[in-house]
Amino acid sequence: MTSDYTEVFRDTEAVEKYETVTYAPDSYASRINDRQRDYLRALVRREYTANPPVHHDFACGTGRAVRALHGLVREAHGYDTSAEMMAKAAAVGSRAYWHTVAGNGPVPQPVAAGFPAIVTIFRLLLNVDESIRDRAMAFAAKVLPHRGSGLLVVENHGNAGSVRHLRARRHDGERWFAELAHADVEELMDRHGFEIVERRGFSMLTPSMHGNRVARLADAATRRLPGSDAYAVNVLYTARRVHA
Repeated sequence: MTSDYTEVFRDTEAVEKYETVTYAPDSYASRINDRQRDYLRALVRREYTANPPVHHDFACGTGRAVRALHGLVREAHGYDTSAEMMAKAAAVGSRAYWHTVAGNGPVPQPVAAGFPAIVTIFRLLLNVDESIRDRAMAFAAKVLPHRGSGLLVVENHGNAGSVRHLRARRHDGERWFAELAHADVEELMDRHGFEIVERRGFSMLTPSMHGNRVARLADAATRRLPGSDAYAVNVLYTARRVHA
């Protein structure tokens, strides 16, 4: 959550566009969001059978991850630098306690709400620098101090090993969008004491291919193949703390 992010999303028109245009029904982003929601709900049902978790959503934006887990968590807390984004989250029905955090400085302190917990960090890592990534992971480590504390789920919406990367090479090798490799995410998590236990891809397509019906059918088939997550554009990493 950089200062640029905060400035952009202090504009209520930008917030409205993010929620109603970027995530319009049947859009590229909303279809991925639907698949991620199904994954998150299945994950929580499978992993938290004895006790519903407390949900901490860092860089919560308009509360997509919060809404995804409605009814499956004991309580939810959203953390963001943009009060306007969180106001929109509440307005569209995301149910959580909202916490405005600074864009830099000390690692924000999570609400002490007990265990087990689940931490989600969506659409953040790709477009920020390493210090902000470290800050987000340090926050997650505070929420999840040991292996039994719960799970961390992190999104990379620009995998460097995807078809999207190949398109960049067609433009004289000039990278015209942000990318993050699986190895970069693994190294980041390892640095903060997390071990990836599952990696799942949610789209092999770029946004420009989304309107092509044949491409969408091929995407649906390819995503079922073992190892396809290595080449997906959008990937979720589920992790636990290494130490007991």
